[in-house]
Amino acid sequence: MTTTDTATIRVALVDDQQLVRAGFAMVIGSQPDMDVVVEAGDGAQALRLLGSHPVDVVLMDVRMPTMDGLAATAELTGGPGPGALAPRVIILTTFDLDEYVLQAIKAGASGFLLKDAPPEEMLAAIRTVHRGDAVIAPSSTRRLIEHLADVLPDEQKTSPAILDALTDREREVLVLMARGRSNTEIAAELYVAEATVKTHVGRVLAKLGARDRVQAVVVAYETGLVTPGS
Repeated sequence: MTTTDTATIRVALVDDQQLVRAGFAMVIGSQPDMDVVVEAGDGAQALRLLGSHPVDVVLMDVRMPTMDGLAATAELTGGPGPGALAPRVIILTTFDLDEYVLQAIKAGASGFLLKDAPPEEMLAAIRTVHRGDAVIAPSSTRRLIEHLADVLPDEQKTSPAILDALTDREREVLVLMARGRSNTEIAAELYVAEATVKTHVGRVLAKLGARDRVQAVVVAYETGLVTPGS
């Protein structure tokens, strides 16, 4: 679907499996507020195309020839040109990618989507990320991050000392974020206004040097503030 509506979310599909791209493109193209403007079979091709075709959200596979999704994500989110806005990246994955997904999130990805997720979940993820929020399927996010926390080597984990800058309330908010709670749910649980929660979340991200909520949740697990199954 092609449209000149400025509200349209411009999407790039990066996956070395043409059938996967075709399926995603069909679903995305059926939406009135989305348009697939770039398709690429590997990270290097994606970077070339995205240099001349601005997009809002990239669905990025990890395992691809020539340049994998990890390197491409770091390139995309690491240094947009003057006046340019880096697109939001959603990693396409399965549970067997282990530390690669965690590295992609650290590289600047806004979250991840399981390849076998229902179409409505994929569409919701694109809209959520486009709004600037990184809360994508919190329960799935938590399951994967818990899994990664178990398999990640100790030397790759973040030192617990980074949490020293947080107040007790900010730690409390981070724990609830790691448990997949939304701002509304955190506000209800802590008996505070949602605006107050947003302020706390902003301070947590700033103190941890986290780009978004997903990166903050990764830190919560890596430092042991939250443990799998807690």
